[in-house]
Formats: sequence, structure tokens, C-alpha cells
Amino acid sequence: MTVDLTPTQVLAGAGALLLVVMMWRLGTRRARRAADLARASARGVSLAGRVVLMAAAMVGVQWLVFTRLDELTLRFVVLGLPDLIAAFVLTRALTVTDLPSKRGRGDR
Repeated sequence: MTVDLTPTQVLAGAGALLLVVMMWRLGTRRARRAADLARASARGVSLAGRVVLMAAAMVGVQWLVFTRLDELTLRFVVLGLPDLIAAFVLTRALTVTDLPSKRGRGDR
């Protein structure tokens, strides 16, 4: 069995194959971009949930200490410890520890 193709038919087949490959790659890029966006938004929601849960736990402990105990030192510890943790986290998050260096010629 012999297949006789004209140069136009070969060129059209190659163009169609190129078009299929380009569409496939474009689809995978879109899917990857959508997956990255979904992961980023899920991270934010997860972080917000953990923050709310931890805040509720701290408020619950503080409420228990204030309603059940009359010891002044324990009250100061219960009020001061969450403030110290929050101050540490905020200071660490807002402190710049590494300045970008100037690049020389040829550095990428």
C-alpha cells in the first residue's frame, strides 16, 4: 500500500499537528495557573481559620481565669502572654532582615 501525499497535504498535516500540540500546552498552563490560584486562596482561608481558632482559645482561657480565680499574678500572666506572642510575631513579620544586593555585570 502506497500513500501519495502532495507537499500541501504534508504541510497541512504538520500545521494541524502543531495546532493540537499548542492547544494542549495552553490547556495545561491554564490548568496549572488555576490550581496555583486555588491553592493560594485555600492557604488564606486555612490561615484565617487557625487564627480565629487560636484567638477563641486565648479568650476562653482568659475568661476562665478571670471568672474562677482571684490571683493577681495569674491574671497578669494570662493577659500578658498573648500580647508577648503577638508582639514577637508582628515584629518578626515586619522586620527586614535581608537587603537586596546590587548585581554586577553578567549576574542573573
